[in-house]
Amino acid sequence: MIKIQFSPDEINELAYQRFHHPHPRVQRKMQVVWFKSQELPHKEIARLSGVTVNTVTNYLSEYQEGGIEKLKTINFRTPESELKQHQATLEEYFQQHPPFSIKEAMAKIEELTGIKRSETQIRTFLKSMGMKLRKVGMIPSKADPDKQEAFKKKSWSLD
Repeated sequence: MIKIQFSPDEINELAYQRFHHPHPRVQRKMQVVWFKSQELPHKEIARLSGVTVNTVTNYLSEYQEGGIEKLKTINFRTPESELKQHQATLEEYFQQHPPFSIKEAMAKIEELTGIKRSETQIRTFLKSMGMKLRKVGMIPSKADPDKQEAFKKKSWSLD
């Protein structure tokens, strides 16, 4: 069991921060340490706070290392795609050469960057870049060929 001596100022700060800090994770940490300042056993602290006994121990160890300021730090791991490093290059390329399918985009990305990803990951990455899936328009069949040509010119023109 971890033994910690709390000053009255620290107890007051913990009591205040457990309800007034803007981040809920920090509030929980403050509450766990505040319960410890009230001399509750770890199992009881875990039950009241809704965390495991190991988490209680981790929070108390953080408090011992750096006090209340250490409890205020938030260290979430946010993984970032390797493709983000090549985003500017890929955006420029795809603006000039739009892919006709996700498979084509997948092959081009692998060729340009050397990074191989699944179709789903490529689709998500392209959407994050602001690209949209475009469906091909239909050409009416059994119609007048002149009207078909006019339709092609009107629908397919890049102007």
